[in-house]
Amino acid sequence: MTKLNWGMIGTGWIAHEMADALNRVNGEIYAVADVNAEMLAKFAREKHIRRTFTDADAMIADPNIDVIYIATPHTFHYPYIKQALNAGKHVFAEKAITVNAKQFDEVQALAKAKGLILTEGLTLLHMPLYQKVQALIAAGKLGDIHMVQVNFGSLKDYDPQNRFFNKDLAGGALLDIGGYATAFARTFLNQQPNVSLTTVKYFPTGVDEQSGIILKTPDEQMAVMALSLRAKQPKRGVISGTKGYIEINDYPRATTAEITYTADAHTTTTETITAGNAADALVYEVQDMQRYVDQGHDDGQLALSHDVSHIMSDVRNQWGMTFPFD
Repeated sequence: MTKLNWGMIGTGWIAHEMADALNRVNGEIYAVADVNAEMLAKFAREKHIRRTFTDADAMIADPNIDVIYIATPHTFHYPYIKQALNAGKHVFAEKAITVNAKQFDEVQALAKAKGLILTEGLTLLHMPLYQKVQALIAAGKLGDIHMVQVNFGSLKDYDPQNRFFNKDLAGGALLDIGGYATAFARTFLNQQPNVSLTTVKYFPTGVDEQSGIILKTPDEQMAVMALSLRAKQPKRGVISGTKGYIEINDYPRATTAEITYTADAHTTTTETITAGNAADALVYEVQDMQRYVDQGHDDGQLALSHDVSHIMSDVRNQWGMTFPFD
């Protein structure tokens, strides 16, 4: 695997975890940028990063950098992605990769035109368990998949100033946790949904606090999703077919799947499959990103992110919920 020079934008909690993964896989981190000089110095010292920038633009312009990692609030992803791609850098951006489908389509086209890798940090797409689950489904062990159910609920403190509820920072459940649920659903649907039904409850700041979403594909597979930011739910996904169903708990970083085979209405057998380590979730992300760069393509990962982005934009359009920067 080629050793790459990574430049990180942002020093929040997920950047700390990513820095540890980068140091494990890549051996070092070339540079980090943050507008807060004190936090920047502390982060660089803890993660053994030599080069620091209080101006992300200057770091992106550094010709020695191969990959830009973006761990900022959602609103800054789109301009930084464009800037990095135009500077000839591969990009790994935390979810949601952009705040709407229009932005996504633009950066997807730009990455293709530049011959660069653009990847979204949807953790579940990189967990080894999903390869096993997809192989099992492809082998026909669940029969025809008819239904996917997904729950994700967080209990965030009631703080209108927090980024989770801040409309100016693209807050709300859909963009914060909905990407995981939508990625899970889309992974196990054979086609991009062409029908969506949804309803929403708003937080006082005007962002989505909780929602219910139903998706249907042209061949009539369905997915049902429940999202919330003020009511804890299990991170649980269920994939149901004509011969059985799979239950996956803590699905963004899942390592275990419980399978129930339903030979008929009265007979069931069960099986447990395991793969990977939850603590290595971001290690898998780094390994995949560096493999994508080495091989020159991303195994279809960005195409799935495209579908997720379009589903979420369609849902938000139905709500009539817009951000100042849409």
